[in-house]
Amino acid sequence: MIQRILFRILMSPLALLYGLGVACRNFLYKIGILKEISFQVPVISIGNLTVGGAGKSPHIEWLAGFLMQYLEVATLSRGYGRSTRGFLEVNGYNRVNDVGDEPLQFKRKYPSLGVFVSESRVLGIPQILNINYHIQVILLDDAFQHRAVIPYWNILLIEYSSLFTDDYLLPVGRLREWKSAYKRADTLIITKCPDDLIDSDRETALDKVKPKPGQEIFFTKYEYGRPYHLFFRAVTHAINEKVHVLVVCAIANSSYMMQYVENQAASVKLIEYEDHHLFTRYEIAQLKKQFDQIEAGRKIILTTEKDAVRLERHLAYLEEQNMPIFVLPVHVSFYDAEDQFRELVKVKLLDFKS
Repeated sequence: MIQRILFRILMSPLALLYGLGVACRNFLYKIGILKEISFQVPVISIGNLTVGGAGKSPHIEWLAGFLMQYLEVATLSRGYGRSTRGFLEVNGYNRVNDVGDEPLQFKRKYPSLGVFVSESRVLGIPQILNINYHIQVILLDDAFQHRAVIPYWNILLIEYSSLFTDDYLLPVGRLREWKSAYKRADTLIITKCPDDLIDSDRETALDKVKPKPGQEIFFTKYEYGRPYHLFFRAVTHAINEKVHVLVVCAIANSSYMMQYVENQAASVKLIEYEDHHLFTRYEIAQLKKQFDQIEAGRKIILTTEKDAVRLERHLAYLEEQNMPIFVLPVHVSFYDAEDQFRELVKVKLLDFKS
């Protein structure tokens, strides 16, 4: 505790300088010196105020899955961690190094979805429309801070266990910009809520966040499916009180998933890396070693959908070692308001056309 307080004191000047820089940039956009651009197709931005962990990927997947029933949809991401540059269209056969883990995950889950990566959203959107002029809506991944594009609908995700109201600017905390930036959002979604969320918990969160008038707010949680084999999707494995689990993951925040797995399995051990980490052959060998050390008859290795596309780089070694790696699927569930959110999506898009 003392070390944490000391760190915050020492880093406070840097956080202030960072915050001043962000404030100046936002002010330049506000007065028009830095230009914002809108487009003739509805652009939906899904982002957050903090660095990682709010659940952008599952929420984008929810929106993509719903919208694809009616419209031609595309997603545009930066492609964090890729070794390439510029604008690329993602296909299911790309390497994770070339396009990034989350875009490849989107394409694998929804093969007919248009998935694209570009460092510049302003340049990327016209290129998407040039490739496929039938695209009717574009989902921008992690774009709340990318002010150059004016989104038609700005959705801000807020993690329930780490409300931005209790956080600090980088590098003291995890905030990318000042707390007041939440007012730019049209819709707030408080994510990763507990299963037993009650009305008083919602009211406490609302009192802290203080949505501005007209700002819709929703609460969501994760629901996990039956784990499937990394290479043979039809092969699944239940997690129960007889199964011992070694979890390997490199995501921004594993605590929500770990809580679920710990409530299901006989025992759980976690091997964790930083977000978007590209696993090395040595690390996979160490994973095998630690798995072999678990003295149990029924045991599996469990990972996330995002980590799965990075583990595939080691396909030959994993198959050679016969490592039982299973992937834990996840999807978003709304608290008592999924129909309401679906209607909101429809109304937003109908209003754009009118």
